Amino acid sequence: MLRRISHAFKRGFDIIASLIGLLIFSPLLTLFTFLIWLQDFKSPFYISNRVGKNEKIFKIIKLRSMVIDADKKGIDSTSLNDERITRIGHFIRSYKLDELSQLWNVFKGDMSLVGPRPNVKRETDLYTTTERELLSIKPGITDFASIVFADEGEILSGAKDPDISYNQLIRPGKSELSLFYILHQSFLLDIFILILTIITIFSRAKSLSLLTYTLKKLGAKTELIELAGRKKPLFPMPPPGASKIVTTRDI
Repeated sequence: MLRRISHAFKRGFDIIASLIGLLIFSPLLTLFTFLIWLQDFKSPFYISNRVGKNEKIFKIIKLRSMVIDADKKGIDSTSLNDERITRIGHFIRSYKLDELSQLWNVFKGDMSLVGPRPNVKRETDLYTTTERELLSIKPGITDFASIVFADEGEILSGAKDPDISYNQLIRPGKSELSLFYILHQSFLLDIFILILTIITIFSRAKSLSLLTYTLKKLGAKTELIELAGRKKPLFPMPPPGASKIVTTRDI
């Protein structure tokens, strides 16, 4: 009963907050929609399939930061020096402006403001039994992992195979952080994560400091707290529930 009330409250907050967000950011969205269209006179939106709660497929909408048909190259992970990214694309990705349009997905009910980032099916097909718990709730625009790995493009920069590097360097910690969020999710924690996400734009060091402090208070393991602090280099690790490091995306 309490869980249903909590979910209903979260959904209500998502609807109100996403609607207000769409109204507030509509001038910015309109401006960049026009600028993106102006660069090649193609659709300013990137619409793609993602796996949502209970493995339901939905269409995510983002401001297009890459050239048309960039996804046809079969690369799902994006490095900072990815040649598919346009000049305007680099700017909107730097400030996460390309994700503002996902407020529409939140308003529709495909996503929540806070939750694990949605993935493409090629990636969720690789999930371990442990990671499949990530699909038990609605995906979100931001969560712990989004803040810790806000520099995903830099991490993958120069990688010979960005998708494999993602699975080795980012996926393990990202999944651990998202699973930790699921165990401790609450309305107050969601508000805190939203505030941290905003702080990240201006001071990533400050947001990581606050995040690690919060993880410690919530009883996270030392390894997870150290990972969240991002003071040490990332190294290949197996994803949660696996004993081997990913070397291929073949199932």
